[in-house]
Amino acid sequence: MNSPARLEPVPRRSTAELIADQLRTAIMHGALAPGDQLGETDLAAQLGVSRGPLREAMQRLVQEGLLRSERHRGLFVRELGPEDVRDIYVARLAVERASCELIMRGNRGEALARLTAALNDLVAAAGTGDRTAMSDADQAFHRALVSCSGNHRLERMAETLLVEARMCLTVMQEVYPEADELVEEHQKLLDAITDGDEELLLRLIESHMLDTVERINAGAPTARS
Repeated sequence: MNSPARLEPVPRRSTAELIADQLRTAIMHGALAPGDQLGETDLAAQLGVSRGPLREAMQRLVQEGLLRSERHRGLFVRELGPEDVRDIYVARLAVERASCELIMRGNRGEALARLTAALNDLVAAAGTGDRTAMSDADQAFHRALVSCSGNHRLERMAETLLVEARMCLTVMQEVYPEADELVEEHQKLLDAITDGDEELLLRLIESHMLDTVERINAGAPTARS
């Protein structure tokens, strides 16, 4: 029998994975904005990498739907229209609703501890009035929510969706909820978990996602697909 204290090899991440992470972050925060073209030469120089792993990383993001390829033109950051926004949040709803169900039927105590810490971070960010910090803390709460499900496939699905959701909000920061509203929405989710009220929790997570779609699309400029 293997000892639980047995050391295992540390997984090594490829250069392409590390580059893909940097590109995702740049897209998520708007440093690479919707519609921007990605030039291999410039990016390779900025990142200090060769073109081989850079191409591999960019193809990963094409597969994830964050980049689009145009024949004879190159790769571009995908632009999100109203239907894309709806699709993203409906997909997020499916992932987070499943996560909520697993939380309520699993280790709810651990989930409460982790989500309480995440909510405290959100409260602190809201107190600064910094919308970027609020967005970061908001996403950290939802990332923790999915992680607390214990389902790694749901976590992987959530990661790309969270990047796309952040793209929506980065472009349209003026429609982001006010600080007190944002905190209240997440406090209600935590309270439902605390009370063991699965029915209420599922209603709240659905309202949270679909209301965000309406808020974003109501404030969106004419979008291109």
